[in-house]
Amino acid sequence: MSNMLTKDEYVAISEKLSLPSEAFINGKFTPAKSGEVFETINPATGETIAKIASCDRADVDAAVDCARKVFKKGLWSKKHPSERKRILIKLARLIEDNQLELAVLESIESGKPIQDCVNVDLPETVNCLVWHAEAIDKIYDQISPSGSDALGIIVREPMGVVSCVLPWNFPLLMLAFKMGPALAAGNSMLVKPAEQTSMTTLRVAELAIEAGVPEGVFNVITGFGETAGQAIGQHPDIDAVSFTGSTEVGRMFLEYSARSNLKRIVLECGGKAPSIVLSDATNLDAIAENITASAFWSMGQNCTANSRLIVHKDIKVQLMPKLLEQLKSWRTGNPLDPENTQGAMISPEHFDRVLGFINVGKTEGAAVLCGGNHIEEGNGIYIEPTIFDAVTPQMKIATEEIFGPVLSVLTVDSNEEAIALANDTSYGLHASLYTSNVTSAHLLAREIEAGTVSINCYSEGDITTPFGGYKLSGFGGRDNSLMAHDQYTEVKTIWVDLSSEGAN
Repeated sequence: MSNMLTKDEYVAISEKLSLPSEAFINGKFTPAKSGEVFETINPATGETIAKIASCDRADVDAAVDCARKVFKKGLWSKKHPSERKRILIKLARLIEDNQLELAVLESIESGKPIQDCVNVDLPETVNCLVWHAEAIDKIYDQISPSGSDALGIIVREPMGVVSCVLPWNFPLLMLAFKMGPALAAGNSMLVKPAEQTSMTTLRVAELAIEAGVPEGVFNVITGFGETAGQAIGQHPDIDAVSFTGSTEVGRMFLEYSARSNLKRIVLECGGKAPSIVLSDATNLDAIAENITASAFWSMGQNCTANSRLIVHKDIKVQLMPKLLEQLKSWRTGNPLDPENTQGAMISPEHFDRVLGFINVGKTEGAAVLCGGNHIEEGNGIYIEPTIFDAVTPQMKIATEEIFGPVLSVLTVDSNEEAIALANDTSYGLHASLYTSNVTSAHLLAREIEAGTVSINCYSEGDITTPFGGYKLSGFGGRDNSLMAHDQYTEVKTIWVDLSSEGAN
């Protein structure tokens, strides 16, 4: 953490921030047409940070209208690929130049530890945008094997107006996951950030104009899911929606699509990811470090959080003390203190939900090895990292997504039982597998029903690898990699008759 400032320095920055609070439509900040606002709250203090424009259907209509007009004009959609690339790279560099401001803004609005914002979220956001920008002039269209009498040209074209609806746990990074390929393809965009974390997206919109993105190409609609989000899902002139969030809301977007214009829907939803430790696993110190990070990073408010530890009975007795030892170095408290690895939960409602799961785990008979309580620090909402042992597969803490700092330990007798238990879930986003046998690693990874399987580590891959899930964890596409570009384009076949009859 040599690049980190002190807590007092981060607090001083937070006190001087310019706080964007209005929607961003057609290149300008604008209040909601209704005049309504809502409060965005610092979960570490309970204090109001700003009052944000509460948009609804009228604002969505206005944003779609200007986005469609600029798309048809071709100011962005028909701009030379190398020019779109140059502008998006400039945007990434502007984000990099303002990363300290953006990191603090994200920390105070989301409760994320400043060390995560500075060392993970901002660098990966910049890298994601640069990577997709660099791909713009390196993705080729195709010629079909049509013989000498015809020419089949397969081209990708931007869809038109696309929308992304963002979660509150990784506001900037999830924005980059979606805006990178969507803008690279030449689309116009509507972004709806989560109501808890609007301000970093609004700041990026401002930087996009500075970078040279034409007015009307990148629009931000702030507000609630039941108003602004629903209006986006039901709008007849939005061509695609990419959503990251709960499976429950993901289902709603599929219904909105069916009832409107059959817009393309891409979903990255919930998870109940396992860490699977087989009896032949070695280097248990490293495994314990990975399991701790996978379960408790970002307060467990992470869709790939490995919230189930499925461990072989022969190695469990050696592993568990190492897990508890790892947690001794994890500090929970003020997110702007760079010494803290755990910040505040996102909202009082979510805080109560997670504590409710912890209480259910206790009443169901699971054994609390550590944690299990809330931490009182001012008006902040903090929960101790919690590990439950003696968990059975039927318990709620073993089956339902908690989205908090809670790890459930399930003990198995064989590799077969471990894989069966790992797959015994309606989700399939991520899994980690720990073994020293390379053959087992390859074979068992193929048996695990998840979009990403990391072996002997906790990892979601990187920007070059597709990210998404099986079963209720995903639908319709993948973030990251070149595959992400496909979901924001239409494929067109152009057929040219080259025969003598056709030529005449």
